[in-house]
Amino acid sequence: MMLSRRAFLVGSSALGLVTSAPLVSAGTVFGRQLVIEMARALAEANYQERPKVPQEWLDLTYDQYRAIRFKLDHALWAGTDVPYVVDFFAPGLYFPRAIRVDTVTGGMAQPVPFVYDDFDHDPALVPPLPISDTLGFAGLRLRTEQTEPGRKSEFCVFQGASYFRAIGYGHAYGLSARGLALNTGDPKGEEFPDFIRFWLETPEPGQRNIVVHALLDSPSVTGAYRFDITPGPDCVMDVQATLFARTELDHVGLGPLTSMFLFDETNRNRFDDFRPAVHDSDGLMIWNGADEVIWRPLANPRTLQISSFVDRMPRGFGLMQRARKLSDFADLEAHYHRRPGAWVVPKGDWGAGSVTLVEIPADKEIYDNIVAYWRPLDPIPAGQRLDIAYSLTWCAAAPVATGLPRVVNTRMGAREGGGRLVTIDFEQSEFFAGGPDTVEPLVNSPGATISDVILQENPETGGLRLAFTFDPGDADIAELRAELRKDNAPASEVWLYRWTK
Repeated sequence: MMLSRRAFLVGSSALGLVTSAPLVSAGTVFGRQLVIEMARALAEANYQERPKVPQEWLDLTYDQYRAIRFKLDHALWAGTDVPYVVDFFAPGLYFPRAIRVDTVTGGMAQPVPFVYDDFDHDPALVPPLPISDTLGFAGLRLRTEQTEPGRKSEFCVFQGASYFRAIGYGHAYGLSARGLALNTGDPKGEEFPDFIRFWLETPEPGQRNIVVHALLDSPSVTGAYRFDITPGPDCVMDVQATLFARTELDHVGLGPLTSMFLFDETNRNRFDDFRPAVHDSDGLMIWNGADEVIWRPLANPRTLQISSFVDRMPRGFGLMQRARKLSDFADLEAHYHRRPGAWVVPKGDWGAGSVTLVEIPADKEIYDNIVAYWRPLDPIPAGQRLDIAYSLTWCAAAPVATGLPRVVNTRMGAREGGGRLVTIDFEQSEFFAGGPDTVEPLVNSPGATISDVILQENPETGGLRLAFTFDPGDADIAELRAELRKDNAPASEVWLYRWTK
């Protein structure tokens, strides 16, 4: 069996891979508390950067690196009654430092060795590569039986820094999550913590979830993470993290999400492209602690833009993809209409802070230029431990029933005679059964002039369209807010937008 063959191949080089933290040797008792103690010990020592893999691996071209593919019949747990299999990514190119992976069976940890022969590598394309003690994996991919009986398909990947991503049934990979964000958008530069080691708990036959532990390290912070992952129509993760601050953390992002937004109907004129829109996500949704539901369409600004939505204990937030038709993108290869959203629900008391949205200028769809996360109000002092927990759901739509009609599209353009025309489409709802005259539109923008506010039925969506003109005058920025109300109560999400000249 594959597992026993791997255990036989474990050598001293595999046992010493990747981290200067206290090591767990083969056959050692494992528990989450052990990862916490490893993170604590790392934080009490000076940060040590892990060694890079040999230069020959880093010099691989993109095509050469992609040609090194894990053999699926060599996957962890392949050929056993374990309901999951795991395959791995080789190091090199964009991944200069390897991670270590252990399996946990019956509470005992055993390392998974790096075996180059577990990878296909066409000698006509890939040059001979040296094998050294610095080698390990660049990441891992989880597979299990989903919609096709007898076939284990992938649904989750951990690879690069503390990045990971997942999909539900019928989704295509899009946005990513991270273990932690540090100093995102700061002039001093962002810090990217790494997951340096993983432990995979071996699932029992018939088990629907899988538990993954990870050890995080960076110059400023260490952490012990536990991911309880359940694949399905939506992929649901319960995340626990214990952080230890090496230095004061004055700009930390919890539950961070990273996505791409290039253009849609709000900025279509900036791109000469056959497609009507290009994005992995089209908006930030927030259900705040005051029970207000906010929809903030994403933007691709010309300069760095940071928005903070002050709150205390939000009910949830996430980057969502509400454009769900192929015709919304007209892209037969990228399948942007199948990209999932990701919805974060804090557990316990996260205190005061803000949902923070960072929008970075981008001119190509290869760049992830959108980041959203929870930023605590107070810095985390050096030496302090912080325990947090949250659920993270990868979904086609936010897995919450707010009871309010959603914003389904936003369009903008110049208006003849001056000003900018904005249209906001709200989905069909019983709130609108009496027609647009029974609903009150509220639109405001401090410092800008709002005029020509019109609310109409949209025969294509069955919902309502709110249209208005705004004139920012000489201002470079205008903050816009719109919502629908009925009987002095909310009848829609609150639409927010920051317009920039």
